[in-house]
Amino acid sequence: MKTVRVLIVDDHRLFRSGVRAELGPSIQVIGEADDVDSAVAAIADLEPDVVLLDVHMPGGGGQEVLKRVLGPGSQVRFLALSVSDAAEDVIGVIRGGARGYVTKTISGAELTDAITRVSDGDAVFSPRLAGFVLDAFASTEAPPIDPELDSLTQREREVLRLIARGYAYKEIAKELFISVKTVETHVSSVLRKLQLSNRHELSRWATARRLV
Repeated sequence: MKTVRVLIVDDHRLFRSGVRAELGPSIQVIGEADDVDSAVAAIADLEPDVVLLDVHMPGGGGQEVLKRVLGPGSQVRFLALSVSDAAEDVIGVIRGGARGYVTKTISGAELTDAITRVSDGDAVFSPRLAGFVLDAFASTEAPPIDPELDSLTQREREVLRLIARGYAYKEIAKELFISVKTVETHVSSVLRKLQLSNRHELSRWATARRLV
């Protein structure tokens, strides 16, 4: 059986440990990194076959890692693994050079299969995300600019999307591996930036922009 050497890049230690525990015997985790700089250094030092790459991290996120690592002669392949299923995140890392994008709802067996396929040169996506990529690369038009949406940080967008899906603050905290207080801080910031007054208005705002 082919063994695939993997580096896990995610800024949540508990999540990295969980991924290690779920991967099948054909996957050898050779290292971990929790931000952009440590990821770039670990890739250069360990030379993994596949990097499991979180999209949002300190130091610039997954796209910054791709920009700094990929180039002529680069052999490493990247599989994005994120809580976010936003079209802009998916398209951004794929255009940056990742071979696939799966969400953190994926099972251990499915993730093991996805890593193996990416190592073999295939492109792998969670089912509903493939359409984003096809649409993006089939279209020659630039996506419309939304100043209000652009004013939000990536984490604020993630919180907003989950609020719009009806998640409670405790559920959002669990999903994003952050505290309830941090969720409340993000919600307050989003309300202020968008000049809205409550979570129901946030849900309507997100639904109107097809962020849900």
